[in-house]
Amino acid sequence: MPAQLPAPRPAPHAPHAPHSPVTSPVTDAYTQATKALPSLTVTELGNTEQPPRTPGWITTAALAEDPQALDTFLAWDDAQILRDHGRPARPDVTASFGLHRYAWPACLLITAPWFLHRRVPRYPVTNVSYDRTHGPMSFAVRPGPFACLPDDPASTHPDARTVPDEEALRAEVRDAIAEHMEPVLAAFGPRMRRRGRALWGMVTDEIVESLWYLAELLGEDEKQRAEHELDRLLPGTTKPYVGSAAFRVLTGPNGEPLPTRDRASCCMFYTLDPDDTCVTCPRTSDADRIAKLLAGSPS
Repeated sequence: MPAQLPAPRPAPHAPHAPHSPVTSPVTDAYTQATKALPSLTVTELGNTEQPPRTPGWITTAALAEDPQALDTFLAWDDAQILRDHGRPARPDVTASFGLHRYAWPACLLITAPWFLHRRVPRYPVTNVSYDRTHGPMSFAVRPGPFACLPDDPASTHPDARTVPDEEALRAEVRDAIAEHMEPVLAAFGPRMRRRGRALWGMVTDEIVESLWYLAELLGEDEKQRAEHELDRLLPGTTKPYVGSAAFRVLTGPNGEPLPTRDRASCCMFYTLDPDDTCVTCPRTSDADRIAKLLAGSPS
């Protein structure tokens, strides 16, 4: 989204999903992620526990399958755009914002456990609910199968499936995100007036930028490790994803290194404010990127 908003903006605080005592092999990863990024919360549901049904919550299956539910979801984006900018956006722009605000944190459901503990959960759309209207970006998920390496202490867990090496685990990350996002893209795509390649380019960007942002909050060493891991996760040859992680370093006026990346897609924010493009936007020149980075804009 715009340069000053690296993450989807939460609404004013209000109660969200009730605390659940359920734990799984990925619970610790979500706890670490929330500690670094308090605007993201993940509640794990028990086998018989129902997803939250209070106003604001929506199942991802409903987003993917129910046009009326998607209308309600995007109405929130319409209202926020009108409130923030004083005018409505084009319907395709609103849909692009809505997908970004879902996909950015949803990718972390899979990439955060992989990055922090080398565990890759599987979440079909039937196992995820989301609420971004009441404060934190809140998810409720039903734990299930996960992939891990043979030497992981969790490899004996009944839901574990071991894979032989790091590349096989990276393939699990790509497959798990594709499984989750494919039906979501099928619902959002016509409203965004985008098709396969453009949609998967957007998912590529959400994978990279959400984990990069979380890792930066965890410390400079973790940010650098995330860049290395994401380069290997998305080398540019892994369909359906489009492009690579595309990290590069610019040089400031005093020779200072300024890390950035090149997005594969555009979030369309320029249609509301042509002068405020994202630092990583393909529309932003290197000179403007340097100015934004030196001014402290997030990358």
